[in-house]
Amino acid sequence: MEKTIIKIHVRNFGVMTAELYRDIAPRTVANFLHLVRTGFFEGLIFHRVIAGFMIQGGGYTEDFEDRETASIPGEFRANGYSKNTIMHKRGVLSMARTSNPNSASSQFFIMHADAPHLDGQYAGFGMLTDGFEVLDQIASVKTGRYGYFADVPREPIVIDRMKLVEE
Repeated sequence: MEKTIIKIHVRNFGVMTAELYRDIAPRTVANFLHLVRTGFFEGLIFHRVIAGFMIQGGGYTEDFEDRETASIPGEFRANGYSKNTIMHKRGVLSMARTSNPNSASSQFFIMHADAPHLDGQYAGFGMLTDGFEVLDQIASVKTGRYGYFADVPREPIVIDRMKLVEE
């Protein structure tokens, strides 16, 4: 399995390290790495946190300004892409999307716990290898509503930077 290593530096929480699987989800990983290399994620937040499920980020600033980028085809079984067999278990990175299977762009989520109902429905593309304590700390923050958003951390959880470590 081809692996690429990234580090996600989260302000006041620490660092999560993940490997990305190019051979399983090549377009997804290429898109994600382009965003990492261009600094797209710097200053964005984890805007949705659900303990026992997942944390989601990559689309909004601390002021909830939307940071958009182009959409990519969904690399998952329900969208006709059979090569992606990644199961949505604790630590898996996957792409968020709308009901349109080809609407993933920059928003991603990290599984806090196993969620087999997502298997084959979303494009898993990586796995945490280190920083599970950071994931657990983020998943335990107090959340509430913000506009039409639910499960929003009361204090912003900011991605200071993402760094490509090994390709």
